[in-house]
This record gives sequence, structure tokens and C-alpha cells, in this order.
Amino acid sequence: MAKLSQHFKIDKVQPELDFVDVDTDTDKHLFIDPYVFSKRTDPWSAKCHDSMLSFFEAVLDAIREGNRFKGQMLLNQLHEPNETCLGLSSGTPSGRGIGSLQAEDLFRRMSDSRAAETGLLEELSDCELFIPGIGPDKISDITTNIIRMHLIEYTQYQCEVHGIELRGQVASGNLWNENSRRWEERYVQLPIIDGRKIIMVPKASVRWNLSFSHRQYYNRFVLEFLQAEHLAQHTSLVETLRSGRQRVTKKILREQYPLSKHFLAEFSEQHPEVLERYKDWLGVPRELSDEELEEQFDEKHFARALIAELDEINRGSHDAGRFHSFMIGTLQFIFYPNLIYPEKECEIHDGRKRIDIAYTNNSDTGFFFRRRHEAGVAAKKIYVECKNYMKEIANPELDQLAGRFSPIRGRLGLLIGRSFDDRERFIARCRDTARDDRGFIIAIVDHDVVQMLEMIEQGRRPDVDRYLERRFNELLT
Repeated sequence: MAKLSQHFKIDKVQPELDFVDVDTDTDKHLFIDPYVFSKRTDPWSAKCHDSMLSFFEAVLDAIREGNRFKGQMLLNQLHEPNETCLGLSSGTPSGRGIGSLQAEDLFRRMSDSRAAETGLLEELSDCELFIPGIGPDKISDITTNIIRMHLIEYTQYQCEVHGIELRGQVASGNLWNENSRRWEERYVQLPIIDGRKIIMVPKASVRWNLSFSHRQYYNRFVLEFLQAEHLAQHTSLVETLRSGRQRVTKKILREQYPLSKHFLAEFSEQHPEVLERYKDWLGVPRELSDEELEEQFDEKHFARALIAELDEINRGSHDAGRFHSFMIGTLQFIFYPNLIYPEKECEIHDGRKRIDIAYTNNSDTGFFFRRRHEAGVAAKKIYVECKNYMKEIANPELDQLAGRFSPIRGRLGLLIGRSFDDRERFIARCRDTARDDRGFIIAIVDHDVVQMLEMIEQGRRPDVDRYLERRFNELLT
């Protein structure tokens, strides 16, 4: 059994990687949850959500038109997504694609559903609540098919970040074109293992279970609403205890209103406020932590190991590649899930300028969240330059990074070096850059990296956020 990182000889473990480090010999029991894309605001999730809506609208249009042939053709292209090694298969990944008979059956189930008639069925996630015979594994597989092009592009970026060889002229599999609302196939570049193409999945996009659960909706919202209704109306289902307290048990409600997706659709049509309350309660699904993704992972010990590794990296051009690779993994470990989707040497201005690493700002609280919504910063992207210099970083490096900011991409960067000869003088240079309205650059050297890793080692992760805030405030004084 070998993970992607081992196959591709990446000297990193899951906490240092943005993608799920799957075992290529067996499916990892994780799902791609389409609801996550509808709640996240980062550009990649937005693209995935647009594709999901486009496909589902095409299927719903076929249902409304009574065009069974068109609907079945759309669904029949959802083949086995073996390339991600995610799902419920045991043994070698086999996928659970939708064949022609399944496509016919699924289209019939959706067409016959009251949810499709009434408009309750708006997106793929709703199928878990209202469509019989379609559950988390099938929804995840359908999602994988629809966003395959976005996953391929993500895989290509990650291969560039980690120096993984891409093979050209690999059949992509069916790709959903949201403009033409048709399936198409191309030849693309992908990594290959034992003759099999591999598609990576961002760990920020996977979950152990889908957010929507028809059983959870039924037990926690529908039955509790019915309890309150029967008590208010003093129906025959109300029983009076010796204490005089009245109640309606969920047991008797389950007998009166047996769980079925057809019942949930009828109930939700009559009481849409309950469905809305359920969706509000779900909120934004949180990302899985590295401890959840990696068994027996101890972040405190890992933080200490990174400190020791940093000390072994020599300054200068000979170890520049090692330092750069180390910082990609270390920043991933320190800042996930606030910073995601690293892109190495991201081209801007039609390729005239390049950035060492560009991260998507995914934060919903804390330092990076504040910078994303702060006037004059608007940090949708966080740019990072790594300099393994023996000498101190000077004005040209500051100007180089500042020149890559823009109002659209954002104006916050991290300049990673090894040490300061004169820290106060260098911070003054960064302050001058901010005062000249050329953006905000936080200089991070070995001492800062060690400080943040020690906070994690000591179980003080929230202090990392406060540490960055103090460093940012130095630019304002």
C-alpha cells in the first residue's frame, strides 16, 4: 500500500499537502460534498458550484420538458470516478458509475418525485433529502464527474508545486461544459501510476459524510416540528404524564409519519420554513483537520520535527530548492485551512512576472479573514516569496513582491527569509512600502517560523493569529 506522496517521492506527509494523500490501492472513505461548494466563497469552489448548478439545471429542464431521452443521456455519462481513489469501494478502487439502466431508473425517480414538481429540488445536494435510491456515495460520484475538469486543473497545479511529472495526451474522461451544457472529452496532462491516471482532490473539499442527511433532517427538524404542532393542537397523540406534563414522543410520530423521502418532500412543500431552518443550521461545513485525515498524527510532535528540519537547511543557493519546498509544506501546516490551493510560481501580467507561491485566502475568522475584507488590502490571494539568502533581504526584493499586488488579487504578501541583520531597519522599509500605498509585506524569518511552530507544539494555535496581527500592526505605526 502506497500513498500518492510515496509514489511520487514527495518527502511530505498529509499536514504539509493541500491535496488528500490517498492510498492508490484502495478507496479512502471520504466524500466530495457539493453543498460545500455552495457555501464557500473561494474562486475554485465557486467554479465547481457553477458547474454543479449548470448540470443539475440541464437535468431539471429535461424533466420539465418530459424529455426522457435527453435526461438519460445526461445521466448516462456519469462514469466510474476511479481516478480520485475516494468513496466506499473495498480493495482496488472500482467506482460506482451510473450505467444506462441506472440512468433510466434515476431519471424516473427524479421525474416522479414531488420535489421536482414543486421546485424543492434545486441542486444535487437536495437529492439526499428527497430522491429515493440516491445517497452520499452516489452524490459524491456524480459531483466528481461534473467537476472533473476543475479537479484536473487543480491536479496540474499541485504537480507543479511538488515537481511531479505530468504525462501528456491522457484521455480526460467526460468533462461537463457548462456553457454548451454538454459532455465532452479532451486529452490532458495528468500524473500516471501503474498505467492509471490520477486526479487529486483538495482536502478542504472532502468530508466523512455529506452535509445533507435525510435521517438527520427527519429526526432533528421534522419530528420536532410535528411534536410542537401536535402539542399546540392537543391531538390524540398527546399523552399526559403523572406530573401533569404533556408530551408527544418521537416513537409514536415515527409510527404515524414513517420516514421516506416522498414524505419529506410532501412535508417540506407544506412547511418550507422547516427546510430553510435545517439549511441555516448546517451553516458552512468545516474542513477536516489533519488529525482527522491522518491516523495517529500528532501535530505537537510534528511541529517540533519541522523546527529541527529548518535548523538543518543551509543558507545559500545550494539549499534554495530545499528551503522553498520546506516552506511550502510548513506554511500549509501552519495556516491550513485559512490558506489553501498553493500555486507555484504563479504567472501574472501575461507571464512577465512570477510569484514563488500564491495561496487562496479561505479564512472565515482571524487575521487572514480581516485582511480579506479590509479596505486597501482586499487579500483574496496571499503571495509568498522565499529567499534562502546568506545576506539580508533588501529593497529590490520588497519592490519585486509589491509590484505583484493589485486591487483585484489583493495587496498582502509574506516575504520569507532566514534572518535580519537589522530588524528595525527592514521593518521600516516594509512600513515605507505600506505608506507609499504599494501594499503590505510581512517579513518572516527563521525566528518567526520557529515562534509559530512552538506555539503549535505548546497547544497554542490561536496565538499564531495574534502573532501575525502584531506583525501586521508594525506596518501601520
